[in-house]
Amino acid sequence: MSKIFLLMLTAILTENFIFSKFLGICPFLGVSEKPDTALGMGMAVTFVMTIASAVTYGVYYYLLVPFGLEYLETIAFILIIASLVQFIEMFLHKFVPALYSALGIYLPLITTNCAVLGAALLNISENYTFLESVLYGFSAALGFTLAIVLFAGVRARLKYAEPPKAFVGFPILLITAGLVAMAFSGFSGMSFT
Repeated sequence: MSKIFLLMLTAILTENFIFSKFLGICPFLGVSEKPDTALGMGMAVTFVMTIASAVTYGVYYYLLVPFGLEYLETIAFILIIASLVQFIEMFLHKFVPALYSALGIYLPLITTNCAVLGAALLNISENYTFLESVLYGFSAALGFTLAIVLFAGVRARLKYAEPPKAFVGFPILLITAGLVAMAFSGFSGMSFT
């Protein structure tokens, strides 16, 4: 049980996909203008990443490996992720239209979000069991959500800041993201044993 807890805590804080692995930066910078939109994106990514971790595990070990098709894992995983994103896009369009329109172009970009694909590929490369794969995908997505919502709060405060003219706009976002990433790097010094 403690191994599972440590795996989850590591995925959320120590090896955060945004601040440590630098995966999923496009939606991180694009959708983090408002905390509610950032939370919606985080929830969508959490759903897709968790389900994708489960499905890709099964496809890899029960379809690709028995037939010697391991080299097709990236293509197969991208197809699975694209299908899941289509499902969530249709769901949000029908049942949560406000969030659907707020996420805009970034919702279909979950398909190409390297964090989702990265979680699926890391599950295989780390030889996680099915349960570990699902929990790692879920935890990595929670870390993604934490990062994007935290940064949305920081961006809300930046609206009242008056940086030098050269830093206004995107440059100050990158500097701020770097500072938050440096703060998160402090978790890498923690010992969980």
